[in-house]
Amino acid sequence: MSSNSVFERRSNGGLAATAKDYQDPPPAPFIDAGEFTQWSFYRAITVEFVATLLFLYILVLTVIGYDTQSATNVCGGVGVLGIAWAVGGMIFVLVYCTAGISGGHINPAVTFGLFLARKISLIRAVFYIMAQCLGAICGCALAKSFQKGYYVRYRGGTNILADGYSITTGLAAEIAGTFILVYTVFSATDPKRNARDSHVPVLAPLPIGFAVFIVHLATIPITGTGINPARSFGAAVIYNRTEAWDHHWIFWVGPFVGAAIAAIYHQVIIRAGAVKALGSFKTSSAL
Repeated sequence: MSSNSVFERRSNGGLAATAKDYQDPPPAPFIDAGEFTQWSFYRAITVEFVATLLFLYILVLTVIGYDTQSATNVCGGVGVLGIAWAVGGMIFVLVYCTAGISGGHINPAVTFGLFLARKISLIRAVFYIMAQCLGAICGCALAKSFQKGYYVRYRGGTNILADGYSITTGLAAEIAGTFILVYTVFSATDPKRNARDSHVPVLAPLPIGFAVFIVHLATIPITGTGINPARSFGAAVIYNRTEAWDHHWIFWVGPFVGAAIAAIYHQVIIRAGAVKALGSFKTSSAL
């Protein structure tokens, strides 16, 4: 008996398996022009914009606050641990608030990974990424408007490759960090697990937030932790100094590569997509 079978109770108290085995939802269309006629599409884009704005606002002010306090007192400020908690906690809150509307991406790398897995259409992916980048720019601008002097002095939370680390190390850190995040997103939102365990959708924002927290602890000393191209782009645009753009490509290539690896790993290995496709092909050939 398949572990995915849905059981119903017989009149004599026994259990019988129905034919309602779990079926994966159909893949999203590659291009779905019909989305332009749906209000839910524009609502989701708006939510992604606002969520990314709020995320960058909190992130930048937390980083600036730490740098300001630690400049006069080595033990002052929230420290790297506090920054990681603030970022991971904010992602937990925002994903919880937006998951039912837009999916709670708040990150072009997450959007890209879900697009590769055919969870969203190309049109939705492009508009999400545009909204996220614009939201990140506005969030950084809002933070700068409150603390312009400190913002410029402490580089506004811009992702910069730290001294002593090579480009290869920085790129690897971004790839690995984004892989952890996007793999967690896939696992936490897996429809098969959601169908089997009703509590999974409610808890999904928690492991995603913790993944962001853990990755920040590991990679803040290396790159300041990007793993989100919109976050890196928004900070670089508002800070707009040469050092912000020197290795900026790392914070696009790394997250997109990490997201692609996570999507392939989850769909092909974890969900056995290739095996299912091969089995379907053999069945069709036999008929």
